[in-house]
Amino acid sequence: MKRNAIIIKQSTDGTRFIAVDEEKAEVLLKFFRQVKRYQKKFNHICELILGKHINRELYDKEEPDDKSKGVRAMKFFKGQENARVYCKEITLNNKKFIVIAAELLSRKKQSKLTFKELNIIHRVASYEYKKIK
Repeated sequence: MKRNAIIIKQSTDGTRFIAVDEEKAEVLLKFFRQVKRYQKKFNHICELILGKHINRELYDKEEPDDKSKGVRAMKFFKGQENARVYCKEITLNNKKFIVIAAELLSRKKQSKLTFKELNIIHRVASYEYKKIK
Protein backbone atom coordinates (compact mmCIF):
# COMPACT_ATOMS: atom_id res chain seq x y z
CA MET A 1 0.00 0.00 0.00
CA LYS A 2 1.61 3.29 -1.15
CA ARG A 3 1.60 6.06 1.45
CA ASN A 4 3.21 9.37 2.38
CA ALA A 5 4.89 10.46 5.62
CA ILE A 6 5.70 13.78 7.27
CA ILE A 7 9.00 14.26 9.15
CA ILE A 8 8.48 15.74 12.63
CA LYS A 9 11.93 15.30 14.25
CA GLN A 10 15.49 14.70 13.13
CA SER A 11 18.89 13.99 14.66
CA THR A 12 21.50 16.73 14.89
CA ASP A 13 23.64 15.02 12.24
CA GLY A 14 20.68 14.72 9.85
CA THR A 15 20.90 10.93 9.41
CA ARG A 16 17.98 9.77 11.58
CA PHE A 17 14.38 10.95 11.40
CA ILE A 18 11.02 10.45 13.11
CA ALA A 19 8.00 10.80 10.84
CA VAL A 20 4.26 10.19 11.00
CA ASP A 21 2.07 8.56 8.39
CA GLU A 22 0.26 11.37 6.55
CA GLU A 23 -3.15 9.67 6.73
CA LYS A 24 -2.82 9.00 10.47
CA ALA A 25 -0.95 12.22 11.39
CA GLU A 26 -3.85 13.96 13.10
CA VAL A 27 -4.68 10.98 15.35
CA LEU A 28 -1.03 10.24 16.17
CA LEU A 29 -0.05 13.85 16.90
CA LYS A 30 -3.14 14.28 19.09
CA PHE A 31 -2.14 11.12 20.99
CA PHE A 32 1.48 12.31 21.46
CA ARG A 33 0.31 15.72 22.71
CA GLN A 34 -2.76 14.71 24.74
CA VAL A 35 -1.22 15.29 28.17
CA LYS A 36 2.19 16.29 29.52
CA ARG A 37 3.29 12.77 30.49
CA TYR A 38 2.61 11.45 26.97
CA GLN A 39 4.56 14.37 25.49
CA LYS A 40 7.50 13.63 27.78
CA LYS A 41 7.42 9.90 27.03
CA PHE A 42 7.21 10.50 23.26
CA ASN A 43 10.11 12.98 23.39
CA HIS A 44 12.15 10.50 25.45
CA ILE A 45 11.51 7.67 22.96
CA CYS A 46 12.44 9.99 20.07
CA GLU A 47 15.69 10.99 21.82
CA LEU A 48 16.57 7.30 22.20
CA ILE A 49 15.91 6.58 18.51
CA LEU A 50 17.63 9.69 17.18
CA GLY A 51 20.61 9.17 19.48
CA LYS A 52 21.02 5.51 18.41
CA HIS A 53 20.32 4.26 21.94
CA ILE A 54 18.53 0.99 22.67
CA ASN A 55 15.82 0.57 25.29
CA ARG A 56 13.63 -2.42 24.52
CA GLU A 57 11.18 -1.41 27.25
CA LEU A 58 10.24 1.69 25.22
CA TYR A 59 10.97 0.80 21.57
CA ASP A 60 11.37 -2.71 20.24
CA LYS A 61 10.73 -5.13 17.37
CA GLU A 62 7.22 -6.38 16.71
CA GLU A 63 8.02 -9.17 14.28
CA PRO A 64 6.03 -12.22 15.34
CA ASP A 65 6.24 -13.78 11.85
CA ASP A 66 7.72 -13.35 8.35
CA LYS A 67 4.91 -10.99 7.26
CA SER A 68 5.89 -8.36 9.80
CA LYS A 69 9.47 -7.42 8.89
CA GLY A 70 10.57 -3.88 9.77
CA VAL A 71 7.77 -3.21 12.26
CA ARG A 72 8.62 -1.71 15.65
CA ALA A 73 6.53 -0.43 18.55
CA MET A 74 6.84 2.66 20.70
CA LYS A 75 5.62 1.52 24.11
CA PHE A 76 3.83 3.95 26.39
CA PHE A 77 3.31 3.21 30.08
CA LYS A 78 3.66 -0.55 30.31
CA GLY A 79 1.61 -1.88 33.21
CA GLN A 80 -0.77 1.06 32.97
CA GLU A 81 -2.43 2.14 29.70
CA ASN A 82 0.16 0.10 27.79
CA ALA A 83 -0.48 2.01 24.56
CA ARG A 84 1.48 1.16 21.44
CA VAL A 85 2.38 3.14 18.34
CA TYR A 86 3.38 0.72 15.60
CA CYS A 87 6.12 2.04 13.34
CA LYS A 88 7.82 1.11 10.10
CA GLU A 89 11.60 1.46 9.88
CA ILE A 90 13.16 2.28 6.53
CA THR A 91 16.60 3.28 5.30
CA LEU A 92 17.03 5.51 2.25
CA ASN A 93 20.21 5.38 0.16
CA ASN A 94 22.01 3.59 3.02
CA LYS A 95 22.25 6.98 4.74
CA LYS A 96 18.94 8.16 6.12
CA PHE A 97 17.24 6.04 8.77
CA ILE A 98 13.55 6.88 9.20
CA VAL A 99 11.08 5.64 11.80
CA ILE A 100 7.52 6.26 10.61
CA ALA A 101 4.78 6.16 13.25
CA ALA A 102 1.91 4.51 11.40
CA GLU A 103 -0.79 3.02 13.66
CA LEU A 104 -2.04 3.60 17.19
CA LEU A 105 -3.22 0.94 19.62
CA SER A 106 -4.50 2.96 22.57
CA ARG A 107 -4.48 0.05 25.01
CA LYS A 108 -2.75 -3.34 24.86
CA LYS A 109 -4.47 -5.64 27.32
CA GLN A 110 -2.65 -8.98 27.04
CA SER A 111 0.98 -9.99 26.99
CA LYS A 112 0.42 -12.20 23.94
CA LEU A 113 -0.47 -10.66 20.60
CA THR A 114 -4.16 -10.82 19.78
CA PHE A 115 -5.64 -11.19 16.30
CA LYS A 116 -6.38 -7.44 16.26
CA GLU A 117 -2.77 -6.58 17.08
CA LEU A 118 -1.43 -9.01 14.48
CA ASN A 119 -3.65 -7.36 11.86
CA ILE A 120 -2.26 -3.94 12.75
CA ILE A 121 1.33 -5.22 12.61
CA HIS A 122 0.77 -6.89 9.21
CA ARG A 123 -0.93 -3.74 7.88
CA VAL A 124 2.02 -1.56 8.96
CA ALA A 125 4.46 -4.04 7.41
CA SER A 126 2.61 -3.75 4.09
CA TYR A 127 2.94 0.05 3.93
CA GLU A 128 5.34 1.37 1.29
CA TYR A 129 6.29 5.00 1.64
CA LYS A 130 6.74 6.78 -1.67
CA LYS A 131 7.06 10.35 -0.40
CA ILE A 132 8.57 11.51 2.87
CA LYS A 133 8.54 15.26 3.39
